[in-house]
Amino acid sequence: MAVGAAAAKLHLSSAAAAARRPSLLHLAAVAVLCSLSYLLGIWHHGGFSAAPAAGAGAAVSIATAVSCASPTPTVSAGSSSSPSSSAGPLDFAAHHTAEGMEAEAAPRQRAYEACPAKYSEYTPCEDVERSLRFSRDRLVYRERHCPASDAERLRCLVPAPRGYRNPFPWPASRDVAWFANVPHKELTVEKAVQNWIRVDGDKFRFPGGGTMFPRGAGAYIDDIGRIIPLHDGSIRTALDTGCGVASWGAYLLSRNILAMSFAPRDSHEAQVQFALERGVPAMIGVLASNRLTYPARSFDMAHCSRCLIPWQLYDGLYLIEIDRVLRPGGYWILSGPPINWRKHWKGWARTREDLNAEQQAIEKVARSLCWKKVKEENDIAIWQKPTNHIHCKTIRKVIKSPPFCSSQNPDAAWYDKMEACITPLPEVNDLKEVAGGELKKWPERLTAVPPRIASGSIEGVTEEMYVEDTELWKRRVGHYKSVISQFGQKGRYRNLLDMNAKFGGFAAALVDDPVWVMNMVPTVGNSTTLGVIYERGLIGSYQDWCEGMSTYPRTYDLIHADSVFTLYNGRCDMENILLEMDRILRPEGTVIVRDDVDLLVKIKSIADGMRWNSQIVDHEDGPLVREKLLLVVKTYWTLGDNKQ
Repeated sequence: MAVGAAAAKLHLSSAAAAARRPSLLHLAAVAVLCSLSYLLGIWHHGGFSAAPAAGAGAAVSIATAVSCASPTPTVSAGSSSSPSSSAGPLDFAAHHTAEGMEAEAAPRQRAYEACPAKYSEYTPCEDVERSLRFSRDRLVYRERHCPASDAERLRCLVPAPRGYRNPFPWPASRDVAWFANVPHKELTVEKAVQNWIRVDGDKFRFPGGGTMFPRGAGAYIDDIGRIIPLHDGSIRTALDTGCGVASWGAYLLSRNILAMSFAPRDSHEAQVQFALERGVPAMIGVLASNRLTYPARSFDMAHCSRCLIPWQLYDGLYLIEIDRVLRPGGYWILSGPPINWRKHWKGWARTREDLNAEQQAIEKVARSLCWKKVKEENDIAIWQKPTNHIHCKTIRKVIKSPPFCSSQNPDAAWYDKMEACITPLPEVNDLKEVAGGELKKWPERLTAVPPRIASGSIEGVTEEMYVEDTELWKRRVGHYKSVISQFGQKGRYRNLLDMNAKFGGFAAALVDDPVWVMNMVPTVGNSTTLGVIYERGLIGSYQDWCEGMSTYPRTYDLIHADSVFTLYNGRCDMENILLEMDRILRPEGTVIVRDDVDLLVKIKSIADGMRWNSQIVDHEDGPLVREKLLLVVKTYWTLGDNKQ
């Protein structure tokens, strides 16, 4: 009986197996096809990476999940090794392996060492030691002076200070930052009575005060708003000269006004670095001999609150430069010496006569630029630039100085010297017409065709091209968010950099996210588009990526590089650009490189030696497009992490 039962059971099992045979053959065929497809993908992407090193960044491993069931790789959150990380780093966990394939596709990998501790705040083009070689006249020594040769360049990774933490998410970061990230107490002592900044245990707190706004930046901005229209969308872009810790710009953000703040390196220790830790746009910069790195007609208003710039000197050269970058009808705001000197002259330790003479000299320069004084009230004085130069050209027949500039390019501003002449506005036919074209109010101006394009003043660019570009970047940013899960997480990113911004489409597509984007337009190629970016109500600067950027280390949470390496191929060493990207990227920050696959394979071979974990993934239009994406996460490591 038992034997018979066993035989019957075996017979049934064999019958079941026979019944399953076609299904198993089918599955085997599918598996073979998937494997062939996958191996083709390996070849197409340049192979797989080696396994990551153990240590603080070991939670971030290389390669992305690719399978037949999920052809689009997704970058998801992993665990974080850094203190107080609000979200984990990108996870490039490998789900497949193929030995020996990357070595054939890419150059041999080099491992980059950490720089010595003294370089943790290194800014290559504003290096303090190098600057001492240059003239102190008119602060020329504080301008950009980049390494003159490869021998001066660092070939190491700029370290984060010990105890570095991911910054607080916006908007909390406006008011608080980690002390370990910017370990400088100088400002807390020097500006103790002015409510700029104070130490609170392991944090800095920013109460929003300023030298000329003891009631706080919010109340100060409200005072300005009672004089000029800050609330109707007509003012969107602002320039803050000598910005301190950028509280003015920080508090303008809640009013939908985007400020570009700048101050010199080490005028007060790390003031621009504090601004960036707060999640506020800022750059290192100074008014000295070179033009500001922005095109003509960029800003809706410019501001100086006790910025210590001698506006009346050098034939009014610095006010003339402000006039160049102000939009027609734009405003200039001045508070601090000499405004309201009758009240403050004793506190400023200057004579009444001296302060009165300074104010009269400033007023004279403003009149020579055809500016109209809107109002002086308490500690604030505001002037307005004319909307066109019809009337001003008539006045020039009587007042000869300063003359109108004759042959210069008004937008040229990369090591171009300032000149004591008025940048002429575009011609108009009527006194009521706005030179260069009237802008829409914010937010309509973000997507409206910019006047520079509508007028045909940018060669080779049509309205249709601009509209198509705007839609293209909406789709591309949507794709980024589908492959990088952190991109959709509120608070994961704040400071973003677009290294090749073109019309600012990448930034425009992110306008509803709690981020800001620094739109850099390379000085090679078509650099005329930066004016378009400002007409859209966005901010940015010129940049030559063969040189360092005027910002501190660990400035950006995410860097976007669209065709940058194609643009600079043969112009300068790819390694130099990548090391600069590493310098300005925060630990656990993200990089998106969009470029030709052959270049990406070379970039990846360098990046994987820089404590970056990376993966090449397909273009949003599929695997047959030669352009690919290199997705990168910078691992967390700080000074003293030798195991890294």
